[in-house]
Amino acid sequence: MNPGYAGRTELPDNLKALFRPVTMIVPDLQQICEIMLFSEGFETAKVLAKKMTVLYKLSREQLSKQYHYDFGLRALKSVLVMAGAFKRGDPDMSEQLVLMRALRDMNLPKFTFEDVPLFLGLISDLFPGMDCPRVRYPQFNDVVETDLAEKGYLVMTNPTDQVDKVIQLYETMLTRHTTMVVGPTGGGKTVILETLSRSQTKMGYPTTLFIINSKAQPTHELYGLMDPDTRDWTDGLLSSIFREINKPLRPDHENDRYYLVFDGDVDALWVEDMNSVMDDNKLLTLPNGERIRVQNHCKLLFEVYDLQYASPATVSRCGMVFVDNKNLGYQPFIYTWCNTRGDRLEEQEQLRDHFQKYVPPCIDYVLEGLIMGELTKPLLQTIPITNLNMVRQLCTLLEVILTPELTIRQAPVRFLKL
Repeated sequence: MNPGYAGRTELPDNLKALFRPVTMIVPDLQQICEIMLFSEGFETAKVLAKKMTVLYKLSREQLSKQYHYDFGLRALKSVLVMAGAFKRGDPDMSEQLVLMRALRDMNLPKFTFEDVPLFLGLISDLFPGMDCPRVRYPQFNDVVETDLAEKGYLVMTNPTDQVDKVIQLYETMLTRHTTMVVGPTGGGKTVILETLSRSQTKMGYPTTLFIINSKAQPTHELYGLMDPDTRDWTDGLLSSIFREINKPLRPDHENDRYYLVFDGDVDALWVEDMNSVMDDNKLLTLPNGERIRVQNHCKLLFEVYDLQYASPATVSRCGMVFVDNKNLGYQPFIYTWCNTRGDRLEEQEQLRDHFQKYVPPCIDYVLEGLIMGELTKPLLQTIPITNLNMVRQLCTLLEVILTPELTIRQAPVRFLKL
């Protein structure tokens, strides 16, 4: 099965001859959608199933090709489950509006900055003349904004800001027990996870993050090792934590939440052993035969740069939230850094003015080759960096220069005589 995956090989021809060939057909997605919609109580299931399958077909064809995109059967099922929950929550709402809301809320979090308007255009074409407001969580939204402000972050009003990404992660985790937060460095993935944890704690659901760098140790140290000679079992890092957090909660801690975060690259060499955990089985099977079931208070999170080395089987089992650094840019970092200058209000204003005057044209010149609106050849970068990387380096240098305690005064001047 799947010889193209890492760590697997093709069967030799002499062994293939001993097997009987079988034929498999593609499942009828429209019929599956229609049956599930009927089971969820939709009366116009036939029409809605057709629209849903057409939307996913057009999305596969017209949207950009990304490793974390999945428009398969598991993605369809999660949307149908969410649509059923919406319908039971508001029976008077139009069925088309219910499905439109589920399709939008379950798919928008994973799209890149450029694909969002394309997908919204496809939805508006299939559901013409319909305007569907987003589900609001006013109390949770206020707690998230307050937490970000307390940490010194800029709370933006843009609909694609960090607050919205925290809400999207929360909504995705309502339907999936395994979620991947994907995006380039500097997009704010760690801030989103930590903000969600603190916000849920403030709302009476104490949340604890257990962070593991899955590539920092060999696979046997991650899952555990069974000695073939002595049959002695050595517990692994993941198996030990996983067993501990999936114990039944005590009555006085029934609202606790435990999130296991895998911070690092995802590849088939180690993550394939977790496929049974990420699908509906929710079981981790260890090399010693022990089986640990994922409890409702436990969730799995992956914080990754991209899914280039992950198999489609792994991608289809997870909910996706894509954090694009284009949504935030570097302006919030400048704002936050200027606020760290303490009570020096005049200095803060001068720094902001200088940043606005000099930083944007310099970045345009380095990355795009733009000089006074004229396009030239961009500078050659030995190590490619983003605009946020450059701004952070500039702020670090300014921190050293503007902080008297870090500045060496009256340094001796030395001359080298050649």
